[in-house]
Amino acid sequence: MKRLTLPLLRVRASVRDRSRGTLIAGPAQCPCALGKTGRTRTKREGDGASPYGRFRLRGGFYRPDHFGARPPAGLALRPIRPGDGWCDDPRDRRYNRPIPLPAAGISAERLWREDGLYDLVVDLDYNRGPIRRGRGSAIFLHVARPGFLPTEGCVALRRADLIRLLRRLGPRTRLLI
Repeated sequence: MKRLTLPLLRVRASVRDRSRGTLIAGPAQCPCALGKTGRTRTKREGDGASPYGRFRLRGGFYRPDHFGARPPAGLALRPIRPGDGWCDDPRDRRYNRPIPLPAAGISAERLWREDGLYDLVVDLDYNRGPIRRGRGSAIFLHVARPGFLPTEGCVALRRADLIRLLRRLGPRTRLLI
């Protein structure tokens, strides 16, 4: 049986709540959370908005102690370790890149989280090449909070929906916000 990857995922924002939307993946649709301030064309670090755009999927991370085995995926996934972080400090040369923690004097997001949001993460390739300092970092597709509470700029899905979707994603898949 041939495995089919989806060419495009689309995020349609809700007209009632700018921090919520629907992710459309072929014929399937699932609810998603967006940035707490909605979407923006001029993303800035800390603005709480999801960036408009068409993004490739760079691969991702998973928390091995919450999955056991690597989740089936058409993208490269690596296990998250307790000391993994993501630099969100525009003053640092490693801005918008994975870094080891602790990182004294540098603002960074911890990837090994107790709330389960980063149990499964896909890097959306936002502001990753070239990296422009202050234009936003750590924009991911990840697990949603209960009740689809807003993100800091990411797109978040129910854990089960993200696991199911991951099987259909590949290096040529794009996400359109």
